Amino acid sequence: MQINIGTKDGEIYQTEAEPEGFVGKKIGEIFEGDVISLEGYELEITGGSDKSGFPMRKSIEGSERKRVLIGEGSGIRPEERGVRKRKSVRGNTVSTDIQQLNVRVVEEGSKSVEELLGDEDEE
Repeated sequence: MQINIGTKDGEIYQTEAEPEGFVGKKIGEIFEGDVISLEGYELEITGGSDKSGFPMRKSIEGSERKRVLIGEGSGIRPEERGVRKRKSVRGNTVSTDIQQLNVRVVEEGSKSVEELLGDEDEE
């Protein structure tokens, strides 16, 4: 599973992690960064997408894919005001089908993200 980590200064870092550490967590949940080698960090899940590219949506309970009528937010780009479309989206719970997970830093540790993940980017 690919993890995209957004920092407070606007930088984005990417790393790989095993999905088993995240299964069952929901969008908005805060977890310890030790799971992805970020000791001392607290991270919040902000979204993600599955293997087929369907985005996760906070308002949909569960982990399965559903076709819902949506007018704004994740999974749609409205062409006109008031237009709603039926789109396929994933629920707000992380499962093994999730390919990419987006997280943001809530509390920083003593070392920077770049220092902790720097060795992985060089490979």
